[in-house]
Amino acid sequence: MGAAEGGERGTTERVLRLLGLLQARRVWSGPELAERLGVTPRTVRRDVERLRALGYPVHAGQGMGGGYRLGAGRDLPPLLLDDEEALATVAALLAAAGGGAGGAGEAALGALTKLDRVLPARLRAQVRALRGAAETFGAPPAVAAEVLMVLARACRDEVEVEFDYSGAGGGGAERRRVEPYRLVASERRWYLLAYDLGRRDWRSFRVDRMSRVRARTWRFTPRPAPEAARYVQEGVAARAYPHSARFLVHAPAEQVRAQVPASAAVVRERGPRRCEVLSGAAGLDRVIAHMLVLGHDFEALEPPEAAERCRVLARRLAAAAGPEEPEPGG
Repeated sequence: MGAAEGGERGTTERVLRLLGLLQARRVWSGPELAERLGVTPRTVRRDVERLRALGYPVHAGQGMGGGYRLGAGRDLPPLLLDDEEALATVAALLAAAGGGAGGAGEAALGALTKLDRVLPARLRAQVRALRGAAETFGAPPAVAAEVLMVLARACRDEVEVEFDYSGAGGGGAERRRVEPYRLVASERRWYLLAYDLGRRDWRSFRVDRMSRVRARTWRFTPRPAPEAARYVQEGVAARAYPHSARFLVHAPAEQVRAQVPASAAVVRERGPRRCEVLSGAAGLDRVIAHMLVLGHDFEALEPPEAAERCRVLARRLAAAAGPEEPEPGG
């Protein structure tokens, strides 16, 4: 593999890929990294030494459970940040992540999770103090950024999490223990997709309903999981409204997705010119009205009463339009 592994540019790109892998998961074995990078284990060891020379604290463990992992750094030379710049960066990311502002919130949380790997211990205490002294006015953040960080680290490190969870009615909280998989942002809300060990099934949890969130030391082996964003979106559409219905819409899925917010409907492609829409509202008539304003032909699929409500509304609309004008010359 000498030719494939050689070259200054190729080595730099490979070392950056290695750093990304170490940031994405808690522990990697040497053979796993070699397979991902397409090099020999010996080259992996050399690249690890290159990262160490740059100031990244890469630790190596032996025996079962051993492997390479990225530790917290003593300083931040690879990030080219001094202490004040690092604090300012973390403060801005905490605000963006806590606000749950869609893609920006997810990107901020991803950056925070990477910074957490190399943030010196002396700065972590200052970050906590900074967060505790900060206040907001106007629309407050949807969730505490520290809670997001605990959950993001647990997803990354594949460790169990436990928390108190309050129901939609604001009743008493119930202690839950889960295997966290992914965090999903939807407008100003965050959701956790996790395997609920008590229910023995997949669940999505609203992060703002969690309290006393704690990461455990017990690690788990990831299970085959549903696609996180779709699972959460479908769950929100089914639970957020008293009435929901499914329709076949005669328009491309991409066009319909551009017309409705992701939190209001789930759109599935059903060919190049049709799609399936799961939508909800306070009443079934409102669900149908939402479909009418899209401006496409559609068919009611379920529930069964949706088709009957369409017939009733069609008669009302026809009556509201008045008698048809006679054809000229008729």
